[in-house]
Amino acid sequence: MNIVLIGYRCSGKSVIGEALASELCRKRLDTDRLIEDFTSQPIEDLIPLHGWSYFRKVERNIVKKVSAMDRLIISTGGGAVMDQRNIDQLKRNGWLIWLDCCPDILVKRMESDRESGKVRPPLMGKDPILEIKEVLKFRRPFYERAANYILDTSSLSIKEATTLILKALPERAKG
Repeated sequence: MNIVLIGYRCSGKSVIGEALASELCRKRLDTDRLIEDFTSQPIEDLIPLHGWSYFRKVERNIVKKVSAMDRLIISTGGGAVMDQRNIDQLKRNGWLIWLDCCPDILVKRMESDRESGKVRPPLMGKDPILEIKEVLKFRRPFYERAANYILDTSSLSIKEATTLILKALPERAKG
């Protein structure tokens, strides 16, 4: 069984995914990185060149491929849950964890990413805090429906979040 991390950008999917992979001796795959590998383009270039619908089509194909594998830690893109086909694929052989986080913390994490050279394409071209609040309001029902477990990472360290997830995992996901 796979362990799948869903949630908004900067909610901790990558860093917590790495920690889980280390703890459970599993391989971690990041669907956004796989999209970049497949298209040979960074996402910040891919979206302006080809648009969101192309990105979502490639994402759907990547999700289908990784969902067919086993014993992975999968970190998904923030919007992957908006396509029910992705959720269905991921749930076939996966336990989905929604890493929730408050907008103020997400903005701080995004600013930290920007300072380290990571660029994330804006979703709506608005002020970051307004954009996050608006997108989260829209996506919240998708995350809630998809999740087997919800963890608010707003005030948790990577170690604390990892420990809570490991305690919550069903037996079939631990093996």
